[in-house]
Amino acid sequence: MQCPHCQKTIQVYRNPVPTVDIIIEVGEEIVLIERKNPPYGWALPGGFVDYGESYETAAAREAEEETGIVVENLQQFRTYSDPDRDPRQHTASTIFIAQGNTQPIAGDDAAKAELFSKETIPDLAFDHGKIIADYFAFKK
Repeated sequence: MQCPHCQKTIQVYRNPVPTVDIIIEVGEEIVLIERKNPPYGWALPGGFVDYGESYETAAAREAEEETGIVVENLQQFRTYSDPDRDPRQHTASTIFIAQGNTQPIAGDDAAKAELFSKETIPDLAFDHGKIIADYFAFKK
């Protein structure tokens, strides 16, 4: 690509966008949100990492913004980076597990925030069904 001002060749990089998702444990259940924006559906709380922000800070921020829960014992679980995991763009999401001790209250990008047991998990957006299946296998 050429710079429109100086006509020098500019190297353009297309890199995955960093995101975080959080599995918030409240007792024996986990928190899911119903997305207010496309792609619609139920999902783990999460979002984009802001420039200058650590992944841990982003995870705690997204959890509180979308569920009203101030999480504790935040620990990294895994990273999921399939180029097709998000229909909007290539994202690489680092997943965290944390504990909460209050009922979720929907906020920010969440239309609803509710608790679900392993047996009541609805169909999920993105690759969150795989993430949650991996989480429950890990917890065994």
